[in-house]
Amino acid sequence: MLSPKLLIIGSVWPEPNSSAAGSRMMQLIAAFHKANYQITFATAAADSEFSVDLASIGVNKAHIQLNSASFDTFVAQLKPQVVIFDRFMTEEQYGWRLSESCPEALQILDTEDLHCLRAARQNAWKAGKAFQISDLLTEEVAKREIASILRCDLSLVISAFELDLLQNWFKIEPSLLLYLPFMLEQLPADFAEKIPSFEHRKHFISIGNFLHQPNWQSVLHLKNKIWPLIRKRLPQAEIHIYGAYPSEKVFQLQQPKEGFIIKGRAENVNAVMQNARVCLAPLLFGAGLKGKLIDAMQNGTPNVTTAIGAEAMHGNLAWPGQIENDVEKFADAAVALYQNKDLWMQKQALAYPIINQIYSKTAGERALLNNIGKLLSTLQQHRQQNFLGAMLRHHQLNSTKYLSKWIEAKNKSQQLD
Repeated sequence: MLSPKLLIIGSVWPEPNSSAAGSRMMQLIAAFHKANYQITFATAAADSEFSVDLASIGVNKAHIQLNSASFDTFVAQLKPQVVIFDRFMTEEQYGWRLSESCPEALQILDTEDLHCLRAARQNAWKAGKAFQISDLLTEEVAKREIASILRCDLSLVISAFELDLLQNWFKIEPSLLLYLPFMLEQLPADFAEKIPSFEHRKHFISIGNFLHQPNWQSVLHLKNKIWPLIRKRLPQAEIHIYGAYPSEKVFQLQQPKEGFIIKGRAENVNAVMQNARVCLAPLLFGAGLKGKLIDAMQNGTPNVTTAIGAEAMHGNLAWPGQIENDVEKFADAAVALYQNKDLWMQKQALAYPIINQIYSKTAGERALLNNIGKLLSTLQQHRQQNFLGAMLRHHQLNSTKYLSKWIEAKNKSQQLD
């Protein structure tokens, strides 16, 4: 039997050292590579100096175009059995073309996180009010994202909170969803003995891609509200702010005399995390799972975060740090972790069961591949049970299709002129 062909349509080339989304994508690629899939990664995005060398790991690269019939030819020649859309926007752009050119291909949406949840929380934060689940009903992104989920044969959901939201609020059939958190290597029982100890660490760390609004606002919150309280009690301590794609406005926040140091991109996340004693992540809004907190757990760095930061990250297990929304309590927790070795070690040890029980690479890969195998053998029946999806695909073909063809014709006309 020939190895099945997998096409991943990315919004960008994967950058695992820049974002949790990039790490997540590489975890998916690794799972399919292990199962001997023939993998092609395609995107309309420009090349990036920070992206993974996909060719070196046996993944074919393809540059595709938006609103172009060249994609139809490309996918008809490739004939993939499985297609993964990286975020709902790529499904909107290419899903209808795929349905026309390769109607038998299994279509999977990797949600990354629920964009509508993040957008609604951000809008509530901007308005200075508490977020309510009902806010999603007025969110345009929600209508688009849920429609995309319904059109696909399966959607990968990274957060248990978001899985519950989709099933119980949006009433999505469980057969259309697969809970698939980060897939990580197990931590050895003696992992704390192999990394720097409390005495060999100093200062605080904050990390996150600066292009991501939750991260940027978190840094501003640290700078303006939280760090002054910590620095007053720990005058020798510093906080090192790391993140990919820092702009000039980010570097303008630097205040060495106050111990607020902008470091920019971290060349080695594990190294900088293991040098720090405490990780701070005062997120004010957001969705999905937080890569920075996974990095902290994997490197034995206790953290202080908010309820948003810890959401769906630890199941029923104790948190390896402290969860505080109040500014003063957040600062108190940070200082306590920084000064109290016994407390620090106690919290550090709590990362072990979380990584090994919730983020098992073996369990995640098995769930993903088994689910896809089952769907490939029952796809026609599966689709017959999803009438809403069929209806939405029909209307998408009659709306998005002709808008895209109009843009394509307009682009050709401009090239002729």
